[in-house]
Amino acid sequence: MSVLIRGGRIITASEDYFADIFIDGEEIALIADSLDVVADQVIDATGKYVIPGAIDPHTHIELPFGGTTTCDDFTSATVAAAFGGTTSLVDFCFQMPGQSFRSALDTWYEKVDRCKPVIDVGFHMAITDLYDGGTLADLAKVPDEGVTSYKVFMAYKGAVMVDDETLFKTCRVAAETGAQVMVHAENGDVIDVLVKEAIAAGKTEPKWHAATRPAITEGEATGRAIQIAHLAEAPLYVVHVSCKESIEPIARARQQGWAVMGETCPQYLFIDETMLDQPFAEAAKYIYTPPPRAKENQEPLWDALGSDVLSIVSTDHCPFRIKDQKTLGKDDFSKIPNGGPGIENRMHLLHHFGVNAGRFSMSRLVEMTSTNVAKQFGLYPKKGTVAVGSDADLVLWDPLKEVTISATTHHSNIDYNLYEGTDVTGAPTTVLVRGKVVIDGDSLVAKPGHGQFLKRARFGQELTR
Repeated sequence: MSVLIRGGRIITASEDYFADIFIDGEEIALIADSLDVVADQVIDATGKYVIPGAIDPHTHIELPFGGTTTCDDFTSATVAAAFGGTTSLVDFCFQMPGQSFRSALDTWYEKVDRCKPVIDVGFHMAITDLYDGGTLADLAKVPDEGVTSYKVFMAYKGAVMVDDETLFKTCRVAAETGAQVMVHAENGDVIDVLVKEAIAAGKTEPKWHAATRPAITEGEATGRAIQIAHLAEAPLYVVHVSCKESIEPIARARQQGWAVMGETCPQYLFIDETMLDQPFAEAAKYIYTPPPRAKENQEPLWDALGSDVLSIVSTDHCPFRIKDQKTLGKDDFSKIPNGGPGIENRMHLLHHFGVNAGRFSMSRLVEMTSTNVAKQFGLYPKKGTVAVGSDADLVLWDPLKEVTISATTHHSNIDYNLYEGTDVTGAPTTVLVRGKVVIDGDSLVAKPGHGQFLKRARFGQELTR
């Protein structure tokens, strides 16, 4: 199957030009002005941007957590992602306490085989137990399967939180095996004390979720993780940065040339802690971790994205329904499943409030949602750019298309939208994954199963398959 995309404005992280693109099979074969070729399918991209498909490096699909399981499977989540212009994602494969890494991988492979994705999918390994479950020797073998990143949680005491010994040992294995270390940075010990005190005092409403997880606990843990990883000579990636207290240690480390990178998520750019001061059915939508912060943190986050202190915007898509999942914490905020949706609207929001608002260029948007992700997580140059030999993961983006974000129009299994009623200008019109049109206008035209497993290169290496 061959495809010719004619007359589009190609925008990558470093280039902006008009040209045609010829796709032969799954890869880009030619890029040039006015290509004279015969193709099985011709797509008119006049008036559209042609950008590399976005990559989401932070999702939680069909994850057992908080007494329930996230409501999206690998079909529904990847359909929603595709409608939003995302053509690849990297999900967290969880090694549950007491479980081996082999067993964890087999569990996640089964999820993908059972609920077939429409876009390409890879895994990070989330480490919770190096005492009774996985061993360091087994952890060192995980990158051989193309799972070249480890995730550790410094939060959620009594569930998936690890101690500093586990973090340090993980970093050492990563340094030896060429893996990337990712960290959820919050001081779980301190938070555990604050949560127990609040509950004992009868402070059970959702607003206490944020009050018991103050920004300083994120900042302290971020700084500690950076120092531990630097000592172990391992690259560190700080997930879902939400506040000034966490931005600052990342900025210092990057100024010193340390191998540290940070991401944020749309919810921290647009939602503040006042959303928790509502009746339960509304407030529970905004229970995710780290929690919504004071509004004064939003401009520093935008500034950090503009200056490359923060380099990636992910979604942390972790969907729990209001009607039958968030209600587990109706009388106790600490029992509300932590997580929110976002996989479909990341690009809409960043284009409208970032590019259209003059905060950054379209090239910078591509860099933060595609190219930097591909380079950081062993997918470049097969993913993350528009170049001959790269996978034909392409999005035709209409900068003038008007969209109202709504829970009734999205494609996730979630029953609400954090950005309900937000009007944006700019949206994808056609989405291709490895040369096949997956989304055409408002229609899904690819069957579940088109997506493939992403076997990624080790940290700092290029993917050349």
